[in-house]
Amino acid sequence: MTTNTHAHVSATATRIDLAKAAPKVFRALIGFDAAAREGLDPALVELIQIRASHLNHCAYCLHMHTNDARKAGESEDRLHMVAVWREARHFFTEREQAALALTEAVTLVADGGVPDDVYAQAAAQFDEQELAHVLALILTINTWNRVALSTAKVAGTDQRR
Repeated sequence: MTTNTHAHVSATATRIDLAKAAPKVFRALIGFDAAAREGLDPALVELIQIRASHLNHCAYCLHMHTNDARKAGESEDRLHMVAVWREARHFFTEREQAALALTEAVTLVADGGVPDDVYAQAAAQFDEQELAHVLALILTINTWNRVALSTAKVAGTDQRR
């Protein structure tokens, strides 16, 4: 019988606190995140962060961003449909669909890059500055997901980046 050494983290595993161990790095991530959000619709920001967190299996960030979306007035119907947005397109605008498709391609970039049609669809929905911010936001949530997963952040705790 083989053991999967990459299975879930033990509840007793102690992990580094990135904010304390590398405060300049952590502050830079916060600054990058804040700059990425500038000018973007807050609902779109949360949809992007939720979808990337689904794909990365980051329960900590998924919990945080679904709660943030609710507080911002997002409907339960749309929150439930983010993971299956292609099958529930009528819940999302063309602009949101383009952002979700780009989020998936960038998050799963190792699976085949960012296809030209996905990029073109996003470029048709966003001007150059908006597209740059959407892309930056996708990069930041992927970074935050990796921070949370690497440091074993637990969903539903008071730990907040």
